[in-house]
Amino acid sequence: MAENMTPAEETKEVVSKNFIEQEIDKDLAEGVYDHVQTRFPPEPNGYLHIGHAKSIILNSGLAKEYGGKFNLRFDDTNPTKEKTEFVHSITEDVKWLGADFEDRLFFASDYFDTMYECAVKLIKKGKAFVCDLTADQIKEYRGDFTTPGKNSPYRDRSVEENLRLFENMKNGMYKDGEKVLRAKIDMASPNINMRDPVIYRVAHMTHHNTGDKWCIYPMYDFAHPIEDAVEHITHSICTLEFEDHRPLYDWVVRECEFENPPRQIEFAKMYLTNVVTGKRYIKKLVEDGIVDGWDDPRLVTIAALRRRGYTPEALRMFVELVGVSKANSSVDYAMLEYCIREDLKLKRPRMMAVLDPVKLIIDNYPEGQTEMLSIPNNLENPEMGEREVPFSGELYIEREDFMENPPKKYFRLFPGNEVRLMGAYFVTCTGFEKDENGNVTEIHCTYDPETKSGSGFTGRKVKGTIHWVSAPTAGKVECRLYENIVDEEKGKLNADGTLNLNPNSKTITTAYVEPKLMEAKAYDSFQFMRNGYYCVDCKDSKEGQPVYNRIVSLKSSFKLPK
Repeated sequence: MAENMTPAEETKEVVSKNFIEQEIDKDLAEGVYDHVQTRFPPEPNGYLHIGHAKSIILNSGLAKEYGGKFNLRFDDTNPTKEKTEFVHSITEDVKWLGADFEDRLFFASDYFDTMYECAVKLIKKGKAFVCDLTADQIKEYRGDFTTPGKNSPYRDRSVEENLRLFENMKNGMYKDGEKVLRAKIDMASPNINMRDPVIYRVAHMTHHNTGDKWCIYPMYDFAHPIEDAVEHITHSICTLEFEDHRPLYDWVVRECEFENPPRQIEFAKMYLTNVVTGKRYIKKLVEDGIVDGWDDPRLVTIAALRRRGYTPEALRMFVELVGVSKANSSVDYAMLEYCIREDLKLKRPRMMAVLDPVKLIIDNYPEGQTEMLSIPNNLENPEMGEREVPFSGELYIEREDFMENPPKKYFRLFPGNEVRLMGAYFVTCTGFEKDENGNVTEIHCTYDPETKSGSGFTGRKVKGTIHWVSAPTAGKVECRLYENIVDEEKGKLNADGTLNLNPNSKTITTAYVEPKLMEAKAYDSFQFMRNGYYCVDCKDSKEGQPVYNRIVSLKSSFKLPK
């Protein structure tokens, strides 16, 4: 170990850097840049999902690692799909994940004047022209991977004519689709993105930020590199589908003559098994009323994960485990669940809640008596202390914790068997009652006062421990149990391309809980003993009437890959 280095520092030092960090190191060492500035550039046309979380955490993390700056910038160049609602939700998501953009919140629309000037510069340089071809004709002229494109009949218009026509476009003299501005590059390029791409189109739309000032809007591939250059971004980190667009990105910043132009580096998207991330699908689920909005806890939008009870720390752990690579791959959803369990297990109190209740009556317990028992909040984390829980002769226990005719190795309650009530006493089952349908309605038992937890009793041991809630003081709450919204067994899509929905994706049940759980506020989370982790719903809970979402069950067969 290096001198004066802690084991943690030694471990950190030998961790190999990912390929993006290696490229940044090289650029800094060679003096290409003297600082690092990154950005997250969402289009405000929907809510962000778990894949975007990877990009946010990666970009903000790189800025932090290199002592640089991180910007949040909305790529709002398409007013047909954009809403202020999405701007607000995305801003909240980025803040919640801990990505600090300080006062650097920008919009592509902030730079529309600059983009227009860049387009005029390209026209004057003979690098852009106004084209009258329709969208279908442009596509036809473009050719394909085996056939080179052919020049537009309008490609050789004079600089003066192009300047006049482009100004007319800006002044609203043409209908949508009547004219476009195209870059003049190479119709025979093997990269189809370089075959005279459209860089401006006419669109008579009211923009959420600029109102009716503009009736022409830049295309993403033209706008994005200009935005990066204006903000002095050094490394424009994006996903692999933009790899073929990089030559156009570089062409734009070079021909627009920006100093110290940014560099685009691509990484692989993160695909999560058996979840819906496509905005088109989520939008349809929302519009069809199948889910309760973009933040429905069955979705993996960041807002939905937050509402369900996931933490920024769990998402950061998940992104770190997934890593950064150049190859697309799928990640098991169980890994995300592993991360939230790992994050919560030492942080959250373990409370008693009964989700499928049956009454347990202690016949020899003093009638009408209630005593307060001291129970540890988290046995794995003694620093969390203890709480007082009321105990009485009438309790609720889980229905599965009693069996009339148990199999071998069943150590919970059955006639004649003794178990410990968690944090309380030993009880022995003496009988039970059923209704006319054969369902157990009450279980009877006796307790041994000598066996109180913490009393030092060592007279005998029992193999089973079950949790309980005192009936007279129990709170009654709605619990929502969630599964994946798509059917894992049959795959995500039906033959006709529609989503293969899981009919059991949301189950509502009523639970009896210890009194302290009635005082919880939105986003408070707990472990319900032997059941799972639960979070107070931020939308449907009321004062003194919390609604609990199950974040994740306790059990999992998932193992971290070695």
